[in-house]
Amino acid sequence: MTTSDTAVHTQPFQAEVSELLHLMVHSVYSETDIFLRELISNASDACDKLRYEAIANPALLGDGEALKIRIIPNKTAGTLTVADNGIGMERQELIDHLGTIARSGTKAFVSKLKEAKDGLGLIGQFGVGFYSAFMVAEKIVVISRRAGESDVWSWTSSGGSGFEIARASDEDAARVARGTEIVLHLKEDAKKYLETYEIERIVGAYSDNILFPIELVPGEGEPRQINSASALWQRSKSELTADDYKKAYQQIASAFDDPAVTLHYRAEGRYSYAVLLFAPSTKPFDLFEPNRKGRVKLYVRRVFITDDADLLPGYLRFIRGVVDSEDLPLNISREMLQNNPQLAQIRKAVATRVVSELESLAEKDPENFAKIWDAFGAVLKEGIYEDFERREKLLALSRFTTTSGEKRSLKQVIADFKPNQTEIYYLVGDSIERLKSNPRLEAATARGIEVLLLSDPVDAFWTSMPSEFEGKPLKSLSQGDLNLDLIPRVDDKDEAKKDEPEADEAATIAVIKAALGERVSDVKASTRLTSSASCLVADSQGPSRELERILAQQNRGMKTKAILEINLRHPMVGAITKAQAGSKVVDDLSLLLLEQAQILDGELPEDPAAFAARLNRLVLQGLGG
Repeated sequence: MTTSDTAVHTQPFQAEVSELLHLMVHSVYSETDIFLRELISNASDACDKLRYEAIANPALLGDGEALKIRIIPNKTAGTLTVADNGIGMERQELIDHLGTIARSGTKAFVSKLKEAKDGLGLIGQFGVGFYSAFMVAEKIVVISRRAGESDVWSWTSSGGSGFEIARASDEDAARVARGTEIVLHLKEDAKKYLETYEIERIVGAYSDNILFPIELVPGEGEPRQINSASALWQRSKSELTADDYKKAYQQIASAFDDPAVTLHYRAEGRYSYAVLLFAPSTKPFDLFEPNRKGRVKLYVRRVFITDDADLLPGYLRFIRGVVDSEDLPLNISREMLQNNPQLAQIRKAVATRVVSELESLAEKDPENFAKIWDAFGAVLKEGIYEDFERREKLLALSRFTTTSGEKRSLKQVIADFKPNQTEIYYLVGDSIERLKSNPRLEAATARGIEVLLLSDPVDAFWTSMPSEFEGKPLKSLSQGDLNLDLIPRVDDKDEAKKDEPEADEAATIAVIKAALGERVSDVKASTRLTSSASCLVADSQGPSRELERILAQQNRGMKTKAILEINLRHPMVGAITKAQAGSKVVDDLSLLLLEQAQILDGELPEDPAAFAARLNRLVLQGLGG
């Protein structure tokens, strides 16, 4: 042993270290609680390393004491100690592992942070996790003895000027038989971390599933284990019962209901990770929060990282559970996680597996799937709009209320196509009841065509995109032209109506256009109507009327003028043809065609008072008044 090994050695930090610590404390971490997670994570890693090395050299385990982590609050001294009996560090390892930030400096750290495609590897290179403790500590003392070694070393730093390395005192050496003890001299505003309930809260939130026991050693009383020390998702499915899964779901999701679906598997190959996911049986209160955040927790080697890693797309945000990676390095920056290519692959694979599991459930257990659809169908349909890759699968999963029944699949709708039918027809509105009485259904109803009745707000969005299912296009009954002539009518009475005299198309349209002026974009003869006088439709190239209405409520987008379609066989339209062009009757009847179409769409006429006066006038004329 050289003199330099035994003497106190002071190593100054580089001039930029203050800037580096400021960057880490104020920019990398958002919550001071994380320091304890990081120290426990490092302690767990040390135990893992010893367990691995002991495979080849069992003597490293010494007396065979079980690997564990201890947290010791001392209110009298104002210190919080995190200790482990893992692999430990010798003198040079203390310098290397705890001095990396000092050696790298701010410029190198920032440079690598900018150059890296992701920031995940930086924690190991720069020791950021350990240094997070300076958020709460004014001084840190590390005592460590490497497994199999007799020397015990002490590393001390206040985070400003540098650190000292020295041989540990006899008292410290006697206390640390193997492993590492980190003593935090807490700042005044961090003394809350000496409270046992605070420690238990943080361990429960972040480290409950660390595989090694975490013992809390209070000032009075016996040490007690405060974590479960068992990552259920890492266990074999054959070892677990339905009750095990239920308890895990209720703990992970902070829920009280039973899971409707449980998905537990391990992925092996290019990336290794364990997955334990649940679909709730009741709707979470935050399901429709504007930020649409998921609630799947990310772990790395049983260490909790975040529940904000967006491991599933927004339309699967009702799924709760855990994804535990074996390959990702531990990391503290959520921003870095978003751009990590490994995590991107995991996200894609897990989302695909969840959708496949829902497909399987829909096929094998329709009754249970129906419950999930009732609770989360409106959310799943967001994926039809957002996820092009899985759109066909999500359309297959979707269940619809139609003119023929409830919870109908598109496969069922296609199976019941009428002769010569080539499109799936739908109608979007704000309620099923109003849609069932919508005049735009009349031509389809006359032919027995099943129509999807879509009343969720998201329906206006996903139907705005060109969609098809199994090669059959989805076609709106309220937008663009409609031609159902090749599909035979089911009622002879309706067929007979073809022989009824029609109003003169060109002349009638001309007088109605003149009466309405700029209130509509066009007036056309309708192929949708069989008994109603008029309806409003949107142009095939623009947004649907329902989407326009939703966007208008959010002050987004500009409202366009609708097309008025008229039924040339309706007596009211015939009366317009017979009346003298430019007369008050023509104007009143033309405006009434528009206004009743607006009312049937759930809208108010532009001038309700004028509408009422016009209606009264026409009623009195009919009564001979």
